[in-house]
Amino acid sequence: MPVVGLQFNKITVEKFGPIKGKVSVNNNVMLKDVEKTDMTIGVSKQGVLKFHFEFTANYEPKLANITIIGFLTFLEKPETAKSIADSWKKDKKIPKEVMSSVLNTVLSRCNIEAMLLSREVNLPPPIPLPKVQVK
Repeated sequence: MPVVGLQFNKITVEKFGPIKGKVSVNNNVMLKDVEKTDMTIGVSKQGVLKFHFEFTANYEPKLANITIIGFLTFLEKPETAKSIADSWKKDKKIPKEVMSSVLNTVLSRCNIEAMLLSREVNLPPPIPLPKVQVK
């Protein structure tokens, strides 16, 4: 089940005021839609699933937010791709192993992007960075 691409369609960063006191950041990823399409690779057609997502990093108390909207393209056998897409259309569910792979890939890419964006508007990083403890 290889991921063959990830594309961002919309990125927004809003900062509502200066950073004061203790700040907490809540990161979240939501799947918005799953669609099946076909992609020609060489001479064969492959089933491709597009997982449309929305990543958010909300800085509390109401200091800022980062939103990233895009889709992840996932290569799958045509019959499996159809089954996953049908399951999503029916009850918004996809198999755990697919969901795990999709969400981990989206989170890793979006967290890196959000970290770069936070630096541009002088926000603390949305994920904790390692710290050195000198003894």
